[in-house]
Amino acid sequence: MSIASDARFWDRAARKYAKSPIADQAGYERTLDRTRSLLRPRDSVLELGCGTGTTALRLAGAVQDYLATDISAAMIAIADGKHAAAPVPALAFRSTTAEALASDAVRFNEVLGFNYLHMVRDLPGTLRGIHTLLAPEGLFISKTPCVGDMNPLIRLALPAMRAIGKAPHVGVFRAEELSRHISAAGFDILATENHATKGNDHRPYIVARRK
Repeated sequence: MSIASDARFWDRAARKYAKSPIADQAGYERTLDRTRSLLRPRDSVLELGCGTGTTALRLAGAVQDYLATDISAAMIAIADGKHAAAPVPALAFRSTTAEALASDAVRFNEVLGFNYLHMVRDLPGTLRGIHTLLAPEGLFISKTPCVGDMNPLIRLALPAMRAIGKAPHVGVFRAEELSRHISAAGFDILATENHATKGNDHRPYIVARRK
């Protein structure tokens, strides 16, 4: 398994993913509102793992520039279609990775990663790359399923699902481990919140500032 195989998985899943309803719409709206409150009109924003672009289309109007990225070209194609139907001048979509972007000279005021960090293969390395992508004192804003805190049956099922092509790579860690990794990558954690409207869905919303 590799990043390329993960991209192929999401290419195959893109159309079904695009049709899937948001499980907790109220919680999602809470996340959008909180994130929007942290963005400023002149900011340059990068979103990693944007999927089919729903969140980018909702947030991009609040800033000067918004680049939304995903490893899946099929996801980006669907996002581009949505964008063509409802253009947002500040927004652009691109199929790429955080690692590829880190070599560019462009730096961002905010990097967003929603339902993203549990999908990366090298969590410490990705976080260091995000640190590089941010301007001094820029914000990394994330919301991450912490599978290590979820029902153990989920953890047991994942290897079998990956073996038959029904799941991509998924990292298993607890919320406290995630916080330690973010801090170790050079961030000060400013806030950790639960935006679920039905108990705790073990997806902490974390706001961290680049040191």
